[in-house]
Formats: sequence, structure tokens, C-alpha cells
Amino acid sequence: MKLFNKNTIKKIPSYGILSLWVLFTAVLIGWIMIASLSTTREIFTNTLLKSGVHFSNYTKALINHNVGQYFLNSLLYTFSAGFSILIISAPCAYVLARFEFKGNKLIQNLFVGSLGVPIIMIILPLFALASQLRMTNSRILLIILYICITTPFTVFFLLSFFKTLSTSFEEAAAIDGCSPIRTFWTIMFPLAQPGLITVGIFNFIALWNEYFIALVFANTSEQRPLAVGLMTMIQSMRYTGDWAGMFAAVVIVFVPTFLLYIFLSEKIIAGVTGGAIKG
Repeated sequence: MKLFNKNTIKKIPSYGILSLWVLFTAVLIGWIMIASLSTTREIFTNTLLKSGVHFSNYTKALINHNVGQYFLNSLLYTFSAGFSILIISAPCAYVLARFEFKGNKLIQNLFVGSLGVPIIMIILPLFALASQLRMTNSRILLIILYICITTPFTVFFLLSFFKTLSTSFEEAAAIDGCSPIRTFWTIMFPLAQPGLITVGIFNFIALWNEYFIALVFANTSEQRPLAVGLMTMIQSMRYTGDWAGMFAAVVIVFVPTFLLYIFLSEKIIAGVTGGAIKG
């Protein structure tokens, strides 16, 4: 009996490269986590954890460097914008996927075309408009911008997902006298759960790590999210030299997205591969 067939042997180089990449990433992340529990002196002398574990780095990062405020701001922006994006994009994608009407293809093409517009190209007109409306330095403005900028991708993703769902559910609902709106919210929306979770996680990661828009529109520390706050901390390192606190802040930024992917990785893969196979 052969231990390896031809297909397995062909995949060995790919598995080898992936294994090396995973090992490289794990070593980097592990070093950062250990450094976040060491002192700054131990980091520069390569004697990590020599004086023990220092959880006080996290306390200093959360309180002294205002990371706690940045963390709460990121939570507010990410969850409020992410939830609103799904509520707006799902019905839009469903209508475009299921109903034929004049202008349907044009709207789909506009959504796809908007994905190619770089943020830096529209940031100045948006800032001028926000200044005229006196909406700068506002959390509401940031949430609105995140919703508007992320909605085209979400609609594009869900559009292909709704096309993979069978029409028999809607036909059965129509026979029972269910209206199209009720059919969507009670039948089709729950059926799209794998796609919604997948795109929701993609949006969460993008919004959680978003930097450029927040840098322009959130000018005060009370409104900055984690990404901008972390950059502020790095700049302040020139004067304070608290590198251990900075690594603790990096871990605080990294952990939520890491845990989210660990616990929901199966649903992400199911959502992506399901659309790819049937689409």
C-alpha cells in the first residue's frame, strides 16, 4: 500500500511553503506577545521575561496611553457601521439579484465601478463637504462615511450569494400569500446567514483596522479609533521610550480580529467557497 499517491506528492511543495509561512507568522506574533509582557530594557537586551511577567504594560497602555478610549471608539465605529451596512446592503443585493427591472445592470455596474475608486481621490471633497455642513470631529460622520464606503463591496459580495439560493423558497412563500418584503426578512435573509457572517467579518476587519479616514476626520483623542491611536503612541515613543507598552497596545489591537477569525473561520470558508462553487 502506497503511503502517498501522486496528488499528495504534488501538494507537498505547497504544504511546505504554507507551513513555513504559518511558522514564520506564529513566531512573529509569539515574540510580540512575549515582548508585551517584558520590560523595555529586556526587549533591547534580548532577555525577554527575565524579570518575570509584567501585566502592568497592558494597564499602562489602557490608562496612561489612552488605549482604553481608542478601544471603545473602535468598538462603537465597527459595530454600529458594520450592523448598518448589513441592514442596508442585504435588501439591496437581494433586489438586484432576484428582480429584473430597467437599470438593474447599470446599478450593479456602478457598485462594481465604485470599488475601483481610491479613497485618497475623494477624501478632500468629502472633507470640504463635511466642513460646510459643520460635521467634522463627529463620531456620527465617521460612522456614515464607513457605511457609504463599505456598502458597495458588501452589496457586490451578497449579490453573488443571493444568486446561489434556490427560487423554490420564494415560490412556496408566494403560494402561501407571503409578500416579497416579508419573504425576504423571514426566509431569504436567514438563509443568507453564511454570506452575511462572512462579509460581516471582512467588514469588521476592514473597519477595525481603518486608518486613513479616521486620521483625517477624527482630530481629537476622544474620537480616534485604535489604528490612529496606535500611530500616535508610536510617535510618542520618541520621547517616552515605553516600547513594552507599545507592544501591549499592538496586542490589544490585534486580539479581537484574531479571536473573531479563530471562532468563525469555518463560517468564513463556507461562505466564500459556497458562493464560488455555485456562482
